[in-house]
Amino acid sequence: MFSKVLIANRGEIAVRIIRALRELNVQSVAVYSTADADAQYVKLADEAVCVGGPQPADSYLNMQNIVSAAVLTGAEAIHPGYGFLSENEEFAELCETCQITFIGPKPETISLMGNKANARSQMQVGNVPVIPGSTGFLKDEVDAVKVADEVGYPVMLKAASGGGGKGIRRVQNEGEMRTAYQSATKEAQLSFGDQRMYLEKIVAPAKHIEVQVFADQFGHVAAFPERDCSLQRRQQKVLELSPCPVMTGQERHDLQTIAIRATKTIKYLNTGTIEFLMDSEHHFYFMEMNTRIQVEHPITEAVSGIDLVKEQVRVASGEALSFKQSDLTPKGFAVEARVNAEDPALNFMPQAGVVKQLKLPGGPGIRVDSGIQAGDMISPFYDSMIVKIIAHANTYPEALKKLIEALDEFELDGIAANQSFLAALLADPVVQQGTATTDYVTKKFMPIFTKQVVREVS
Repeated sequence: MFSKVLIANRGEIAVRIIRALRELNVQSVAVYSTADADAQYVKLADEAVCVGGPQPADSYLNMQNIVSAAVLTGAEAIHPGYGFLSENEEFAELCETCQITFIGPKPETISLMGNKANARSQMQVGNVPVIPGSTGFLKDEVDAVKVADEVGYPVMLKAASGGGGKGIRRVQNEGEMRTAYQSATKEAQLSFGDQRMYLEKIVAPAKHIEVQVFADQFGHVAAFPERDCSLQRRQQKVLELSPCPVMTGQERHDLQTIAIRATKTIKYLNTGTIEFLMDSEHHFYFMEMNTRIQVEHPITEAVSGIDLVKEQVRVASGEALSFKQSDLTPKGFAVEARVNAEDPALNFMPQAGVVKQLKLPGGPGIRVDSGIQAGDMISPFYDSMIVKIIAHANTYPEALKKLIEALDEFELDGIAANQSFLAALLADPVVQQGTATTDYVTKKFMPIFTKQVVREVS
């Protein structure tokens, strides 16, 4: 086991990792920007090193400064959390070069799965079902039109190195392809430095179903109960459930079998998440793989009883998995709500300012992952998510009820947040039935919610 680990991240995930390290009796090193000097995670860590200014490029994306901080403090490993450098193969390679363990997969695996078109091709090699679409990269817009004609419109044009909803365009017909291709490639180049594109047929209506996988260096591979991440706004998740309320036990077993096969195909190490689309007939199609811990990992922890972060550290240190596949039968249901510093009355514009008062919910079955305290400054430089509230109960309706009550207890003064949006979504009949698909929030829920907000403001 490591004696000291550096956390190359900030906010709630940094707090989460520090607490896991404490339980493992491992010293923690925090890195922070000048904007985060007084942050909660900085105070909780055993040591802290400033790595640059408030802009992410100067601090949390500054590979040299972060690795230098690890060398300076004697950290043997770096946990990247999610976002920032967590899926950057160059950073993982730099850690290896400096003989620092990167707590995650190998650099070559990050590179392989980070390119969505290559990942798709690799899954086909492993006999994992993929969405009908292009083979490899599209040559140009003429090639895109040809492939789209073959698989049938509508299609989704996607950046090969994409993520976070960037470089993605829905194309309804051939007439839209030229403009969509040009704008998507431009956005992809600006966002990722890579304008290569691929194309997939749109599977709709569909659920976004993902499976957390774990693999150690001894060949043990396990797949956890699935997460239903269909509740999305602007292709960003807002509520996550585990397990999916409308899937059967046999479907779960079949999906886990596919996920394990995919994991073995790429010789994966440590934890990651394989994302699928599930169509109306409950057929599964591979979309992509995230080679890191996910924002929504707490719901998987709740229904499995496994601490994923502690397991990440153990596996990275050379230990075998502490559980086996037969241990991963889901125990109840869990739901997670992402509380963001954004104002629903201002078209969800991100908010910055001082947290004057903060009251976090509690009680049986409630978990709160937070990186803020009263008096903290919410900075405009980083992601707007500030708190995650997780409810766990024996049944899906009970978990929803717990989460509704927890949100009602939650109080945040000083800045606007999206509690009203989350509360309205949890009360929605379709959400309560567990049948929502990926387009539900945008197409059906948002028009109703927007009218409600307008009435309240006026």
